[in-house]
Amino acid sequence: MKDDQWPREKKWRHLYTRSVKVRRAQQLGFDYPRLNEREQLETEILNVLFVCTMNKWRSPTAEKIYSSHPLLNVRSAGTSSKAKHKLSVGDVRWSDLIIVMEEKHSERIRAEFRQELEYKELHVLGIEDRFQYMDPELIEELQQPLDPILLVHTPSE
Repeated sequence: MKDDQWPREKKWRHLYTRSVKVRRAQQLGFDYPRLNEREQLETEILNVLFVCTMNKWRSPTAEKIYSSHPLLNVRSAGTSSKAKHKLSVGDVRWSDLIIVMEEKHSERIRAEFRQELEYKELHVLGIEDRFQYMDPELIEELQQPLDPILLVHTPSE
């Protein structure tokens, strides 16, 4: 039989499952898969979703405050059908951390997006709907509980 009729040997990376490769890499003492610096930085960035009712004052204020943070990607949405940006499945899937203003937002999200929330962390701030956009008192009300929460979830700069 000629050599070209024999089946070609598969490359090793196609031969083993990912779990086998990861386990073998751990035995050898190196990380698998190896990430370049840009990919590593992207995995350290936290996607934070801020939610209120109408997406008019509270959640857009929180989004604005934290939009310049180097380790956060932020979005805001509202639970109402008349919200400026209605909360969607895509928003929930995108997020790593969901911050809601009131308990009713948490209940609504849990009812509508039960499956998408399976591995998500959700925090209720308890901030009532009595503020205007970028109101100094609202900024203080947001930063006081949010700074410690975000500090826990973001790696040190």
